[in-house]
Amino acid sequence: MPASGADVVLKETGSTLLSPLFQLWVPAYSALRPDVRIDVTASNSGEGIKSATAGTVQIGTSDAYMSDEEAERNREIISVPLVISAQTVNYNIPGLGGAGLQLDGPVLAGIYDGSIRQWNDPAIASLNPGVKLPSNPIVPVRRDDPSGDTFMFSQFLDFSNQRWENAAGYGTTIEWPTVPGERGATGNDGMVKVIAATPYSIGYIGISVSRHAGLETARLKNQSGKFLLPTAQTISAAASVLDPRTPADERLSLVDAPGDQSYPLINYEYAVVSTRQPNSETAASIRNFLLWSIAVDGGNAAKYIDAVGFIALPDFIRALSEKQIGRIQ
Repeated sequence: MPASGADVVLKETGSTLLSPLFQLWVPAYSALRPDVRIDVTASNSGEGIKSATAGTVQIGTSDAYMSDEEAERNREIISVPLVISAQTVNYNIPGLGGAGLQLDGPVLAGIYDGSIRQWNDPAIASLNPGVKLPSNPIVPVRRDDPSGDTFMFSQFLDFSNQRWENAAGYGTTIEWPTVPGERGATGNDGMVKVIAATPYSIGYIGISVSRHAGLETARLKNQSGKFLLPTAQTISAAASVLDPRTPADERLSLVDAPGDQSYPLINYEYAVVSTRQPNSETAASIRNFLLWSIAVDGGNAAKYIDAVGFIALPDFIRALSEKQIGRIQ
């Protein structure tokens, strides 16, 4: 951290998925700019958006872009992609051995709406031929706090299943169907702890946290019928299909992208920032940090993003983010 006598202090709060990356970024940036101190607090994506719109922090971070309604109410607030990330579906099934679980959107929707209750349900068995599945009840684990991870995961269920779309829908908070034995957790670290401590559980976790958690990861079925894990290649494949469709305000879902090698659970990681800052010094400090964070020789360098399982912004998206950052005054 920079010296306590820094000229400018920027406060950040929000995404627990982005937090591990900020923990790498901040010391590196502080070494370059000791006149700027960045205070980082991991909370949740909902809090990141709320704090940025309320003006209590200079940078809110979120796995979810602002909704149309939020954007209309807060026209001075922008959602700026910083990197591209992924989400994993993790499970704790004792005795499964080395057999990797394969799942798809409709089955996950059934697990989370309670219509699929046992691990050996025919719907799961059909996706996992030859795997000896236990008859134990499934314990679905979901976030209790307003979460971009919930936004992303519930979008996948919504896009995959008409019943889910008509009932719970998607968002940073949703009305979860009541399922016997379900568990709640706060933050990505909370999800890891609950799944690890709960046999026969399943949940969704941001890749920056799950990749070091020691939990089993499911292969997810994409639109082409391929079961894939999130890798740099499968995340990049999904991003390359959808990034040309990104509008000027960069609010776009990357979930369930088409393509043979596209992993279905990826998204932009956003900085949520007001374009109207109280003074030019603060505005310049925010612009400079965000421009550094998306630069290929700055925060988007492999030494930072590889460590958390993210990928760099494509050039087209980086140019859009630079334009948005330029609006901060």
